[in-house]
Amino acid sequence: MADVTILLSALLFGGMVLYSFGFAAFVFTNLPADLAGPLIRKAFPHFYLFVLGCALLAGISAVFVDRVSTMLLAFIAVTTIYARQVLMPAINAATDAGNAARFKRLHGMSVGITLVHIGIAAWVVLRLS
Repeated sequence: MADVTILLSALLFGGMVLYSFGFAAFVFTNLPADLAGPLIRKAFPHFYLFVLGCALLAGISAVFVDRVSTMLLAFIAVTTIYARQVLMPAINAATDAGNAARFKRLHGMSVGITLVHIGIAAWVVLRLS
C-alpha cells in the first residue's frame, strides 16, 4: 500500500507543479489577456477537483501506511475545498468588480496555498520513499 500512496502523492505533486508552473504560465504567455483570463477561470475548478481527488485518494491509502502523511494529505484536501469554494469565487468577484487590490491579495493567498500544497505533497513523497 505504501507504493500506491507514493504514486498518488507523486501524481498530486506533479499535477500541481505542471498546472501552476506549466499550463498557467503557458496560457498567459501565449494568449492575449482577454482570452487567457477566462480560460484560466474555467480551468481552475477542474484543477481543484484534481487536487482534491488525488489528496483524498492518497490520504485514504496513507491510512494504512503513515499517520503523519494521512494528516498532511487531509490538510491538503480540506484547504483545497476552501480554495475552490470560498477563495476562487472571491477572486472572480474581485476581478469582475475591477478591484485590483483585492484581487492581488486574494490571488496571493491562492498562490501561497498552492505552494504550501506542493511542498507538503513533495514532503509526503520523500517521507514515504
